[in-house]
Amino acid sequence: MRKQLFHALLFGWITVLGLILISSVIIAFLLKVTSLDENLLSWIALVIGILSLFIGGLITGLKGKTKGWIIGAITGIGFTIFTFLIQYLGYQQGFSIEQSIHHIGFIFAAVIGGVIGVNIIGDTRE
Repeated sequence: MRKQLFHALLFGWITVLGLILISSVIIAFLLKVTSLDENLLSWIALVIGILSLFIGGLITGLKGKTKGWIIGAITGIGFTIFTFLIQYLGYQQGFSIEQSIHHIGFIFAAVIGGVIGVNIIGDTRE
């Protein structure tokens, strides 16, 4: 059971990081060829982050098949810790209040995705 949950979490984190990476490349391309302003870019990044964490939580829930809110929360918290470590160790900066609020939203989106992912399958108890 633990091995299944670990594989589900790993698959969810890989999905989240893959979606964020692909989205970053697309946004970088759009910045190069268009004239996006910083305010719009900030909202686009927030929506992409929320959608990525929701999809990651959904996939984690589908793979884990149980405890959707817990594995969704772990997916979101794992992403937040990963982001914090990169920012703190790479740029010597902690989270601002705005970033903390965003990451709470990311964790919440992953929890909702995990709950929906577990319940999409249906009742598997006999």
